[in-house]
Amino acid sequence: MLFLLPPSETKRDGGPGPALALDSLAHTSLTDARRAVLDALAELSTDADRAARALKVGARSLEAELGRNRAVTTSATMPAIERYTGVLYDALAVREWGADARRRASRHLAVHSALFGLLAADDEIPAYRLSHDSRLPGLRLRAHWAAANSAVLADIEGPLVDLRSEGYGALGPLPERADALFVRVVAVGDDGVARALNHFNKKGKGEYLRALLGAGPVPESIDALCAASTALGWPMRRSGDAELELVVPGTLPPR
Repeated sequence: MLFLLPPSETKRDGGPGPALALDSLAHTSLTDARRAVLDALAELSTDADRAARALKVGARSLEAELGRNRAVTTSATMPAIERYTGVLYDALAVREWGADARRRASRHLAVHSALFGLLAADDEIPAYRLSHDSRLPGLRLRAHWAAANSAVLADIEGPLVDLRSEGYGALGPLPERADALFVRVVAVGDDGVARALNHFNKKGKGEYLRALLGAGPVPESIDALCAASTALGWPMRRSGDAELELVVPGTLPPR
C-alpha cells in the first residue's frame, strides 16, 4: 500500500546528502522529464522579475527562493519526507518517529513534486521552489507530467491511497482500478453532517498517517485499511467507486 502526499511550499535548507543525482531517484522512467523541468527552472531563474511572477514569490523571500533554485543541482540533499515542512509535514513529524515507524514511512509514503514528479519517501532531494501551478518557460507542468506520472502509478502494485491536493493529482491521475482511491478529509459537525475541511485538511492528513504508521504494520487492502483506521479513532469508509472518506476526530468545520 502506498500513500501519495502533496509536497509543501516550505522546505528545510541544507541536508547531510550530496548534490542531486537524478539517476538515484525512484522511478527512473521520469529522469528525462525531471531534467526538462530542471532546465526550464534554470532558465526562469535568470530573470528575477519573471521568476517572482511565475513562482508567486513576494519581494521579501524572492532572493532566498531564487538562491535555492539557482543552486538546485549543487546544493545538499535530504530525504524527501524530511525536506518538506508546513502544516501537513509538521503534523507528520517523521523525524520524531521510532525506527520501526520510520521504516514504514520509507516503504509506504511517496511525495508528488512539481519538480521531480513522483518521489519515494527517502529520495534525496535539494530545497527548491516550484508549485503545480507555476509557469515555466516553454513548459506546462500539467501537460508535461500527467501521462508520465500516471504510467508510473499504473505500474505500482498494491493499493494507492491518494492524499494529494487536486492540483497535484492533476500532475499524475490515478489509474482506474478498485484499489486506487482519492481520500476526502471531512469533519462531522454537531448536526451530524460531514463537511470537507480546508486548513485542517492538511493537519488531519499528517496526524492520521502518524497514527496509522506508528500503530504497526500497514494493512494490505483498502477494506483492512478502513477497519484499522476506524479502530484507531479515524473513521474511514468508501464513499464512492474511487473515493474514501476520512473523518478527523474532534475537529469541527469552520463556521
